[in-house]
Amino acid sequence: MTVAIVDYGSGNLRSAAKAFERAAREAGLDERVLVTADPRDVAAADRIVLPGVGAFADCRAGLFGVPGMVDALKREVIERGKPFLGICVGMQLMATRGVEYGIHAGLDWVPGDVVRIVAAPNGHGGQLKIPHMGWNELSDLKPHALLEGISPSEHAYFVHSFQLKASRPDTVLALTDYGGPITAVVGRDNLAGTQFHPEKSQTTGLRLIANFLRWKP
Repeated sequence: MTVAIVDYGSGNLRSAAKAFERAAREAGLDERVLVTADPRDVAAADRIVLPGVGAFADCRAGLFGVPGMVDALKREVIERGKPFLGICVGMQLMATRGVEYGIHAGLDWVPGDVVRIVAAPNGHGGQLKIPHMGWNELSDLKPHALLEGISPSEHAYFVHSFQLKASRPDTVLALTDYGGPITAVVGRDNLAGTQFHPEKSQTTGLRLIANFLRWKP
């Protein structure tokens, strides 16, 4: 079985690959982890991961700039139903559009907009810092295979200034709080996405990755 981590120039993917390899090894799963910019590798893979770091528009331009990659993703994920995980901006690209520095169309797999987090009072006379960066508790977890064994109040590692505001509440699988509710996990059918970085979220992240590697939607 092969997991393809899509490389479209958005950040260093080594830590993600190492986390997937570790999660597979510790779960006793025979998974090959492949970082690739080749749509043919994506087509041949059993599971697909789309990471992303930076601005929505830049990540979108990078992804759409890889010849044949978006078509391969749509064919393998939407038409053939392969398990898919978006991470951080990779999750945001699943939305209908992003409104960071202009309006940019997303993949429209999870209806909603990616909007800036509003700086809220921090309770000490100041405001919470943007970007939202660091460890935050997960809450409002819905029953889902990816969240099996993960409890409310467990922490995950976030780095972001924008969040996905989903149009359909049923697609929001978990929240976190940062001056108000922030979407932490989305999903529908064979699709899932995390705003936090599971590869940086230690035990919680490794558990989610292992769940993804076992997931049979």
